[in-house]
Amino acid sequence: MCFTKIKEWLVLGILLLHFSLLQSQDNFTGYWQPAVALNYQVIGAYSHNFSIQNRNFIYDDRASQLRARQIDFVHFSNFKIRENQSLAFGVLYRSRNPFDGGSNELRLTQQYNLQSRPYVIRYGHRLRGEQRIIKKNTIHRFRYRFSIDFPLQGEKLDVGEPYLVGNLESLLSVAQKQQPQYDTRFTLNFGWQLTSKAKFQIGSEYRIEDFSQNLEHVLFFISTLNFSI
Repeated sequence: MCFTKIKEWLVLGILLLHFSLLQSQDNFTGYWQPAVALNYQVIGAYSHNFSIQNRNFIYDDRASQLRARQIDFVHFSNFKIRENQSLAFGVLYRSRNPFDGGSNELRLTQQYNLQSRPYVIRYGHRLRGEQRIIKKNTIHRFRYRFSIDFPLQGEKLDVGEPYLVGNLESLLSVAQKQQPQYDTRFTLNFGWQLTSKAKFQIGSEYRIEDFSQNLEHVLFFISTLNFSI
């Protein structure tokens, strides 16, 4: 079918783009970041999301190594305003100082999300505003993410079947006495619908950070276990 052909071309295009970006670069850092998330439906239009994630160095200072960098504790309250639109407000606490001496962080997030599924493929647009409160400074960040996801078998995701998620995100960070910072992120995740209430995703994210001034390349290997109750 034509939908199957579209998915095949999208998978191929995303894979080629993604892995072409994962070439060795100067100013490169690699991380491994596992996470566990819980989605809790309060009432029909209101839900909570709780997650905890751990970020670990696997490549830094031109050497392979494994050491912890931080732990993040995250909560989001989500409000569905239409069938395909939602608002969310989030709080993140990042514990970093005990691991590498960096600043701990409190982050406040405001989010608008729009989704559409004209055929098998679901498209998503996400706008975020963030206030990153760290020691001696507050960084204001503005983010836009475009995403697609679809099942890799058939036209509907069933238990035991795989799916793919791809994201492209742009970020602008501004703060007092600092030059604006521009970042871009490319993410590719493969997932499995383990049960009707659980999903597992694994993939990678490639970040081009501060590309207008001090260019850095960052690669994440990500794994996430999602539960819904």
